[in-house]
Amino acid sequence: MTNNENTTPPSTNPTSSDEFHVSKYLQLLARYERLMEITRQLNSTLDLHTLLLRIIDASIELTRTEQASILLIDQNTGKLHFEASSSLSGGAMEQIEVPIEGSLAGWVVTHGDPVLVEDARNDPRFFSKVDQTIKFKTRNLLGVPMIAQGKVIGVVEVLNKVYEDETWTEDDVNTLSALAAQAAIAIENARLFQQSDFIAEMVHELRTPLTALKLSTKLLIDARLNEETRSDVVDSMATEINRLIALTTDFLNLARLESGRARLELTEFEIFAMMQESQQVVEHQARDRHINFHLDGDTIKVRADRDKVKQVLLNLMTNAIKYNKPMGGEVFCTCKYLDETREYCIVEVRDTGVGLSVDDKEKMFQKFFRSSETADKVQGTGLGMVIAKRIVEAHGGEMWLESEQGVGTSFFFTLPVA
Repeated sequence: MTNNENTTPPSTNPTSSDEFHVSKYLQLLARYERLMEITRQLNSTLDLHTLLLRIIDASIELTRTEQASILLIDQNTGKLHFEASSSLSGGAMEQIEVPIEGSLAGWVVTHGDPVLVEDARNDPRFFSKVDQTIKFKTRNLLGVPMIAQGKVIGVVEVLNKVYEDETWTEDDVNTLSALAAQAAIAIENARLFQQSDFIAEMVHELRTPLTALKLSTKLLIDARLNEETRSDVVDSMATEINRLIALTTDFLNLARLESGRARLELTEFEIFAMMQESQQVVEHQARDRHINFHLDGDTIKVRADRDKVKQVLLNLMTNAIKYNKPMGGEVFCTCKYLDETREYCIVEVRDTGVGLSVDDKEKMFQKFFRSSETADKVQGTGLGMVIAKRIVEAHGGEMWLESEQGVGTSFFFTLPVA
């Protein structure tokens, strides 16, 4: 045997270090493939609410963290507000205004750079009000800016690595930054679509009363009209003008709600007392149609925007009168705790009116929808129920209905208890 024959060949098996690097590379590759898939999903929707929830879920998944939040800058006031969160209800988000000075999110907005904090509570920039509100403990935090057209429009934050011994990496920062960049574009596209879609709908709805006013004006110019006909034309014009005023008011309210510009002024008040107050406002309408009101409920304090909740109740009560029996109907309004946890209350407004068909029930919360069976008998803009639902959802509640033709309709909504 030669010396070469006695020589042991070198090992071809990878070392543990090689295996580690290959494993990390494969994990990173899988993460970026998932990021590309999520990006395609973000670009497939123009519904802002759905989009924000997808961004939240993706942020948690890609960084393996416990919680995530999206904060956007109000386009009018320049203030920073929560728009979506995995841990905050709609009402809680409205309650908290995050300061630009004195918060990590504010620092990200000001500097336009990511911020990574391993010990959040000992960082002087940490804004502790959120933790105090929801009884959460933030250990560590990563925040990255959302930038669209060279301007910071908001911040994506992820909190607490799922495994406490797991450390943040540069890959976490890069991945979340890439997601935030795509999210910013998707959010701006959704906002533009909402605006253009809403404007198109508004113009379409305004045409009818404007056309009627144009025709009425031409008739008034005609000197051959007798006084009685002229009076009828003037009455018709007054009706169309009132309709225009109602339409523009509702347009404005809904536009503010859908764009996030409408902020809730949260206070504590008793919901049953609010029901009594609202019933007094519509009492004369009910009396004119010989409709009886019945109020019943528990003494429950809610934390909500008083004026906006009253707007919801007045809308439901007015509808319960308008769509009730021609004469002698009943309206029942109740409030109680939703369940044993007493975290939410549920309000019901029920009428004994014509009820809704299956098709009408599905369309009730669509913009400008009015039932064909009553549209020619009852005036309305077709936006009241949409606005009411948006208000309830902004508080973190829900709204739905139950109806049977010939029996009546019940509307329900929930609000957070104080």
